[in-house]
Amino acid sequence: MTAVDVKNDRSADVRTRELARRIEKLKKEMRAIILAHYYTVPEVQDAADIVGDSLALARAAENTDADVIVFAGVYFMGETASILNPDKLVLMPDDHAGCPLADSCPTEKFRAFKAEHPDAVVISYINSTAEIKAESDIICTSSNAERIVRQIPEDKEIIFGPDRNLGSYVMKKLGRKMILWQGYCYVHEAFNWGVIKKAVDTNPEAELIAHPECREDLLQHADFVGSTSGLLRYAEQSRGKTFIVATEPGILYEMRKRSPEKTFIPAPKDASHPWSTCTQMKQNTLEKLWRCMENRRPQIVVDEPLRLAALRPIRRMLEMS
Repeated sequence: MTAVDVKNDRSADVRTRELARRIEKLKKEMRAIILAHYYTVPEVQDAADIVGDSLALARAAENTDADVIVFAGVYFMGETASILNPDKLVLMPDDHAGCPLADSCPTEKFRAFKAEHPDAVVISYINSTAEIKAESDIICTSSNAERIVRQIPEDKEIIFGPDRNLGSYVMKKLGRKMILWQGYCYVHEAFNWGVIKKAVDTNPEAELIAHPECREDLLQHADFVGSTSGLLRYAEQSRGKTFIVATEPGILYEMRKRSPEKTFIPAPKDASHPWSTCTQMKQNTLEKLWRCMENRRPQIVVDEPLRLAALRPIRRMLEMS
């Protein structure tokens, strides 16, 4: 590292500490809570009051007594917080941080899809727009999808969307047929066994752990399959010392904090992209976090009729969980 590099690193550290100080000051002044997903950058996770997966963050948003919710994640997460808290100010560092999985399920097309199966129970993944939630009977997350599906009577058809890989995993795990919307998360879809096998062969002592949004050709070779929080718990509690992690690599920051004595290897995607990264989550920076609090925007507001329609299946999820 050159002297210039060292100087730049020191300047960046000073800037990070100053932004963190300003954010902490604003948080107290605003009576705010900062929620961040595990896929955001480390400095944003460090600034957050609660770091979690979609289910944990939805519960935190529901239960907080803060006046302001600052949500570092992607847009559907901010929407969910606003749906649960119509009387609170909900801010996002970057309201252009969308979710391609959620966007892959247009409302009108989903309505037509539902119309083909009028008696089906509609279970939608929380990674969906407010409009799709409003079209659903129950919302689920990767943490509770199995639990939710188990509670649906066997004689009822189930539509599951928008993630086909999570739906397929639950179908296989429970032996329960479901009608799947064919959406997917580009981060997890990018992982494939052909590439990851080389990493497994190179690290024979490692356990392969994977998120259920990954494709079946990978999941069938995994030592453990679980939600974001499930992967964290497994890695922390396992006697294993080395893990190849097939999910968004932002989670490795928390894994290494919880288990500094263990080795975590991001699962490779391909030769030109060493691992699969959610660029939308990475749009949440410390600078944007500070600015959104300073300026009280971007604000996330869901129109009341849509909010009420989307609230019902979210509430049902929380009750069934």
